[in-house]
Amino acid sequence: MPELPEVETVRKGLEYRLANFQITRIEVCRESAIASPGGSKKFAQMLKGVYVGNWFRRGKYLLASLHKKKSLTQNFGKNNIDCGLWGVHLRMTGHFQWHPVSSTPCSHTRVRFWNTEGEELRFVDTRSFGQMWWIPPGHSPEKIIKGLGKLGPEPFSSKFNSTYLADKLRKSKRPIKSALLDQSVVAGIGNIYADESLFSAGINPHTRSCDLKQRQLNRLCSCIIDILKKSIGEGGTTFSDFRDLEGTNGNYGGLALVYRRGGERCRVCEKPIKRDKLSGRSTHWCPGCQK
Repeated sequence: MPELPEVETVRKGLEYRLANFQITRIEVCRESAIASPGGSKKFAQMLKGVYVGNWFRRGKYLLASLHKKKSLTQNFGKNNIDCGLWGVHLRMTGHFQWHPVSSTPCSHTRVRFWNTEGEELRFVDTRSFGQMWWIPPGHSPEKIIKGLGKLGPEPFSSKFNSTYLADKLRKSKRPIKSALLDQSVVAGIGNIYADESLFSAGINPHTRSCDLKQRQLNRLCSCIIDILKKSIGEGGTTFSDFRDLEGTNGNYGGLALVYRRGGERCRVCEKPIKRDKLSGRSTHWCPGCQK
């Protein structure tokens, strides 16, 4: 599943490609891709004719502002009509494709959007878990997209720090790797960046959350932020399905120090990287570097 760096990469691509993009036509190829009340009919009705504004990310969710212009000569601003928000969750295999000219869609195409120039934004999802929502003006996104209300702080926000983690985890006996995968603890981290951050911090993923010392939590917070920023700079990680709008792979995978390197030598201490299961998820770690 795309994690925070991959979703942030998609957000940047959407904001660039859809600047002043007016949706003139929508085709929903799979009904289950639309999760908001009213289904695909309501979704298409409310997005047709609107302009796509700024894109925002919250955890692994994407949100875009929608507007209608009061006149053709006006730009976005206070004189435009608020048309609500467009929400997206890529889930495991969802991704967007940009098609400047008409082409035959693949069998995994779920939703298609065209502008006045005939350019197309296409949502493709092999496993069909990705979802979209239309949030009416004045409505809280958390009321329509239930998962949003359960998210913990963003890793880059002032609310995420070692003091917060210490308070959140002080009674938790679950392994720290499992805690990091919990989106109510911190938003946006998944298997890749939990493994990489714990390695960088020198923390064994099996360590009970409540047993971590303050200095370890200080180090972990710092490593999480550093690893995520580095991956965003590399366009995310590509091991299977992730691509940006232009079809380009993320480059962070080549920099990963433990993730998917089970059995290989650690690049720091040369001991074999271990791969085992934690909470049903593959976990990669170094027994030499992560005590």
